[in-house]
Parts: sequence; structure tokens; C-alpha cells
Amino acid sequence: MNRRLLFAGIASCIAMISCHTQHKIQSSSSFNATANQDTLLAAPDLKGAHIGFAVYDAKSKNFLYNYQGDKYFIPASNTKIVTCYTAMKFLGDSLLGLRYVDKGNGTVEVEANGDPTFLHPDFKNQPAYDFLKKQKKILLTDDNWKSKGWGMGWSWDDYESDYMAQRSMMPIYGNVVHFNKYSVPTTSPVYFQKLLDNGASINNGQFEIKREIGANKFSAVPSARKFGGEDIPFYTGDQELLIGMLQDTLKTTVTPVHFKVDRYPDVVKVYTQATDSMLKIMMHRSDNFFAEQSLMMVSNEMLAEMSQKPKWVDGSGLSRYNLFTPEDFVAILNKMKEEFAWNRITTIFASGGSGTLGSYYKNGSGKIYAKTGSLSNNVALSGYLITKAGHELTFSVLVSNYTGNGPSIRRAVEKFLMNVMENQ
Repeated sequence: MNRRLLFAGIASCIAMISCHTQHKIQSSSSFNATANQDTLLAAPDLKGAHIGFAVYDAKSKNFLYNYQGDKYFIPASNTKIVTCYTAMKFLGDSLLGLRYVDKGNGTVEVEANGDPTFLHPDFKNQPAYDFLKKQKKILLTDDNWKSKGWGMGWSWDDYESDYMAQRSMMPIYGNVVHFNKYSVPTTSPVYFQKLLDNGASINNGQFEIKREIGANKFSAVPSARKFGGEDIPFYTGDQELLIGMLQDTLKTTVTPVHFKVDRYPDVVKVYTQATDSMLKIMMHRSDNFFAEQSLMMVSNEMLAEMSQKPKWVDGSGLSRYNLFTPEDFVAILNKMKEEFAWNRITTIFASGGSGTLGSYYKNGSGKIYAKTGSLSNNVALSGYLITKAGHELTFSVLVSNYTGNGPSIRRAVEKFLMNVMENQ
């Protein structure tokens, strides 16, 4: 299967529900849906912004609301909904950490699968690590890695931010360095201590950590504030870094090779975590790193190489090149509900008062399951609603190019959806 056919197949799953679907507002005698829509559109902080929203009732096959639902918006982290669906469909119940061929005498040929949970602090059980540390010599191939650390359209000046950890063929420790909250800078893992310049003068624990953009050179520089701990992505383009970290952690020989590990019957697979345990974290805290690596893992399973050329630009929504419509998200959410158990979906998605909805929809716990999206001047929210009358609805609200107050816009959307939940 070539790359184009793979992602064409995935994209077909995001096809519109139907060109014949009625784009209309259905009102009841007890609830003025038009007034509810007009109230949202009149929100002061939406002045000058672009907004589109769609609320769909799969049972009646009608849009209860559809305002510019076929227009394109920057979805921010709502992109993770598409990534989540793709991962649920193609990654199976458990994450594949690596493939290996036993060459005898303690030597194994290893192909990494892009698993983001390897030695990640969120996952205490580490099957891949337990296997690798028993080996005398590891031949680690990079032949399947065909991508880059950053995605197209990512904001390069955020490279030191923990939410923009770089992609890689074999993530380790979440591809970030943790700088501990001490009066002098120390690192976890300790491997990075030798790559840290403590600085000539650190005044009473008042410093910050900086990293060069294209290298793993970290420096402590004076600051007006005491250091409170920080996670900074390391540079995955350093070909020697992964080998050095693995050898330091595993206490064994790791040699980089460039040949393909053919997928014959003698190739053994090492599975690591339950897929949904990773997806739940990805969706609840909007983890960009898990999202990016999830799409890489799908690519490696389907194409035998980790590349990323779908119609959407990345897996996380960090890129402003992504463009989706509210109807796109309604379609993919409906597909998800058709293909997977409801209790699986509601475990992965955050509900009111939890995850990235922690400050919102607190009266809607168990009645709304959704994914937020935030990027400068763009907010999004898409998911599922269960109304007071028991109707199960799918919705998407996308706002682009606002210059007002983001939290106020989120509150306006919250009021709109809570009215739908209470009255529809």
C-alpha cells in the first residue's frame, strides 16, 4: 500500500455525512433555537471573528443548528479528534513498541515503532525497556524513519516549550529534559547534565534554562525569578543522542544501522501499553507529542515507514495549515460512534469539569464529552451532547481570527451548548 492510497482511505472516513442532509434549525414550541444561535453570534468578543458551528441529531439525520458548517477553519487541537479516530481504527488494543529479529548470542536487530510511551513518566510498566536491557548488543535501524522532528507550519519560536516536543522514530522520556526545582540546575535524565552549562553566575537560585535551536546545548542564565522546574524538548535531529541515551540507560551496546528489518515470520513484536491508556491522556490534557507519535505509528504499521503526508498537516493541531469544517468533525465523530463502543469513547474523551474541560461544563459532567482546541486567535470545541430529554447529539464549534478575549468566547459557547443540552 502506498502513502497516497493509505491517507486517501483514511480521508474517506471523514467524508461528509450526506450532501442531502438538511441544513436547518429545528425549533420546538418550548425553546427558541434561533434566539440561542443569535445570542452566541452576538457575543462581544466574537466581533470581527469567523465562526462556524453544527449540531447534528443522528437519529433524525438533521442538523439542529448549522451556521457556516461547510466553511473551513483552523481547528487547533480539534485535529486530535481525527488522530484519535485513526489510532483507534488502526493501532489495535495495544501499542506496538518495536519489532526485532534475534540474531543469536544476545544480538538483536530492532526496528522502533514510534511509541511515545517508552520510558515516559506516565507509564510505569515498561515492556520494551525490560526486553532491551536483557540484550548484549542492539542493532537499531533508522531505515523506517522518513519524517522530521517538526511538522509543517509549526511555530519555530516555541521550540523550547514542553508542548512542542519533537517527533522521532524512537521517543524516549517523552523527548523532553526535566530540569529539577533546585537552587542549582540538575537534569532528569541525568544524561543531560553533561550537556548543561550551569552558567558563571546563578544568583540564589534565580535562573532560567535556555536551549540552542538546532543543538542539545542547554544553559542556565540569570533571571529575576527563582527557578521552579521546567521541561524542555531536546533536539531529536542529533543522530548520536538517542544511541548515547539508550546505552546510558540500558547499560548495553547499541549500534545504529541503516538496513530494513524485513517483516518475515521470524520478526517478533513487543507490545507496550493499552492503546486507550495513551489516547485518554492525549485527549484529556491535549498532548501534542502523543498525537504526533500516534499518527507516526499508524504510518509505520500501514506503510512500513514513519512519514506523514495526509490531507491534514499534523496529528496535534500545532500547525495553522490544518483546515477543517464543523461538518467534518461531526462526520468523524459520528463514524467514531458507529464503529466503537460508547464506553470506550467516553473514557478517552474528557467530560464536563475534567481534563481540558476542567473549568467548563461542570454542570454537564456525564452529559458532554468533547475535545477543546486552542491556538492564538483560534478556539474550537467538538464532541457529543446528551440532552435533558435524552437526545444524543454531535456538535462542532470552530472560531478563527478572533481578537477578543478567548475565555469569554469559550463561556459564550458554553452557554450556547448548555442551552441546547437543557432544552433540545
